[in-house]
Amino acid sequence: MVDVVVRTGKGFFPLGSDIMEMAQTKVHRKKRQVAILIIWMLLWEAGSEPIQYSVLEESESGTFVANLTKDLGLRKGEMAARGAQVVFKGNRQCLQLDPQTYDLLLNEKLDREELCGSTEPCVLPFQVLLENPLQFFQAALRVRDINDHAPEFPAREMLLKISEITPPGKLFPLKMAQDLDAGSNSLQSYTISSNPHFHVLTRNRSDGRKFPELVLDKALDREEQPELRLTLTALDGGSPPRSGTVEIQILVLDINDNAPEFAQELYETQIPENSSLGSLIITVSARDLDAGPFGEVSYALFQVDDVNQPFEIHAITGEIRLRKTLDFEEFQSYHVDIEATDGGGLSGKCSLVIKVLDVNDNTPQLTMSSFTSAIPENLPEIIVAVFSVSDADSGQNQQVICSIDDNLPFLLRPSVENFYTLVTNGALDRESQAEYNITITVSDLGTPRLQTQHTITVTVSDVNDNAPAFSQTTYTLRVRENNSPALHIGTVSATDRDAGANAQVTYSLLPPRDPQLPLASLVSINADNGQLFALRSLDYEALQAFEVRVGAADRGSPALSSQALVRVLVLDDNDNAPFVLYPLQNGSAPCTELVPRAAEAGYLVTKVVAVDGDSGQNAWLSFQLLKATEPGLFGVWAHNGEVRTARLLSERDAVRHRLLVLVKDNGEPPLSASVTLHVLLVDGFSQPYLPLPDVAAAEARADPLTVYLVIALASVSSLFLCSALAFVAVRLCRRSGAASGGGCAVPEGHFPGHLVDVSGAGTLSQSYQYEVCLTGGTGTSEFKFLKPIIPNFVGEGAGRATEENSNFRDHFGFS
Repeated sequence: MVDVVVRTGKGFFPLGSDIMEMAQTKVHRKKRQVAILIIWMLLWEAGSEPIQYSVLEESESGTFVANLTKDLGLRKGEMAARGAQVVFKGNRQCLQLDPQTYDLLLNEKLDREELCGSTEPCVLPFQVLLENPLQFFQAALRVRDINDHAPEFPAREMLLKISEITPPGKLFPLKMAQDLDAGSNSLQSYTISSNPHFHVLTRNRSDGRKFPELVLDKALDREEQPELRLTLTALDGGSPPRSGTVEIQILVLDINDNAPEFAQELYETQIPENSSLGSLIITVSARDLDAGPFGEVSYALFQVDDVNQPFEIHAITGEIRLRKTLDFEEFQSYHVDIEATDGGGLSGKCSLVIKVLDVNDNTPQLTMSSFTSAIPENLPEIIVAVFSVSDADSGQNQQVICSIDDNLPFLLRPSVENFYTLVTNGALDRESQAEYNITITVSDLGTPRLQTQHTITVTVSDVNDNAPAFSQTTYTLRVRENNSPALHIGTVSATDRDAGANAQVTYSLLPPRDPQLPLASLVSINADNGQLFALRSLDYEALQAFEVRVGAADRGSPALSSQALVRVLVLDDNDNAPFVLYPLQNGSAPCTELVPRAAEAGYLVTKVVAVDGDSGQNAWLSFQLLKATEPGLFGVWAHNGEVRTARLLSERDAVRHRLLVLVKDNGEPPLSASVTLHVLLVDGFSQPYLPLPDVAAAEARADPLTVYLVIALASVSSLFLCSALAFVAVRLCRRSGAASGGGCAVPEGHFPGHLVDVSGAGTLSQSYQYEVCLTGGTGTSEFKFLKPIIPNFVGEGAGRATEENSNFRDHFGFS
């Protein structure tokens, strides 16, 4: 049979079986209470917000925590489709999602003491983020403690000096043990080895920690036992419990009947966390009523080896100073025990509570949860980034504000639990700006304010929203006629403000407005660079100009296009020689011009009329007398082709003259044509018969005086006859003119004695109405009208030739 012994303040006594049964009943009752408490906590966690999960510390990585799909009321596969992720504050990621099932798994081994220290319960809040559409779920992970730490004392041995006159019931505080576990696994009680003089009490400190106090049960006698050695054991509440021990050495002192006493049992003070090392925190004071060595007091920290003890005390003055940097975010307050000891070994104790004041020494933190670096243009309110902000400080120092530059087309929208979304403020335009550097500034509200900046780069992807634009709406290209085929005649250029394939431009020829224009045989275009080529040799006389419509289209989807007008001007080359219209020599006997011998210098003999199929200076004609029977008698005006007498005629001048006139254009090189004129000098126009050339030559060689007399008699005798014949001829021509469409006409008025108005282009003016022509082979003379000689220009330049002929007729006065 095992005896159970219960120790009380007055001693020890055994318990019987009834008492054992009562103890077992109490154990069962406690178990039921614990079970009810656990069930109540589970129900509370299931119904409260946010969702809470729990896991034992030191659990292996990958441990199943929860089925999130079921807990959030989502369909199977919805979490994967919506881009679910778990977000913790800071950079530590305690949980992860199974990539296959999206169950919530443990990401790493968790140490509750490292995460929360002495704080209980140890709750780590986190968010479940669904990106598309954006949705947040608040959740928390509770890390439950396991009994993985045993109580530990700061030293292996304690020394107590107790006067032999100390009365029973005196309390002696002992140094407490440290247990890093929490809750029931933390330190629960102290026990001491069996002895007749002392027992130990377990006390609770203001911060919840338990410390031992040694109680004197029986007075000490130094002469009987000057020294005692006891074992102090600290027990936690784990299952099985863990323990730690320390040996207590008790020295029994001779009489020193006054122990030091502090002015206060509890001191309280505050210190900012950024205080410099060596700063004076407070000065404590104790006094001893004894005299001599027994009244000399020295000070010391009672828990010298306490974990994270950042203070030190001066042994003589009692000044407590800072020896280690404080951090409010790590510890908000400290409970320090101070001991004053006199020369006789007696001591007194007081407590000091030091509150650490927070200063704004932590910059805000930004954690990016989702970021899209490339966004399309023309779409409004695109979510660019989702991020959270936090600050490790407290109070106002912990409150943060978030902002971006005002001149950016983006907006920051706050969400739950310090989450923000960055969205576009309307549609963007890549052609205006293709890239944005966005600086997100997070600032707290502390003094001084601290801030963090995070810069992200967002690129704008292209959409085909710009049609190609030509550099000119109308192009004018010039190409000289008689060009070689496939000649590059010019280039059109169009640009597209888009990018990539949307900016690649192809060129094409659009159908002509005039369907009769054989555009396909005239020009072609390079689809890649817009170069225009003449497909065949062009002829200015056939086609002086034509228009081409060029289209430019990009390769986007859908393709956009534009067009420009190209006017091609054909430049004239000097490829047409002058063509003599009058006098026309077609193989028959040429016309002979009659010139009276009485003509003065400058008398108009005739006018050489010529045209040139070219244009511009290539059609400017000049006339030149190359050869004459009698040089110096006749001359040709260079600009209008008029043949005039250069001096007065005389009887000694030959009757017949042959003139060779050269017509030359102003081209480079110049082209020319020549015409032969025959001029007959006569004494008048009344002779009915003109001798043959041989007879006239013989008469010319005869005696000039005889010839002159004969001519004078013939002229006088024939004057009347000529007048009558002229009258009859006029009447007959007027009657038969309508029927025959031709005939002769008597000139109205005198034979022209004034200069005929001639244009500089080589054609007759409207005032030049007729010419006198004598056919060389008939021997008879008559008046004939000069009929218009209209050349028939055949080919592609028929339209222009017709226009030129019309101008020619108008210029000569023909209808």
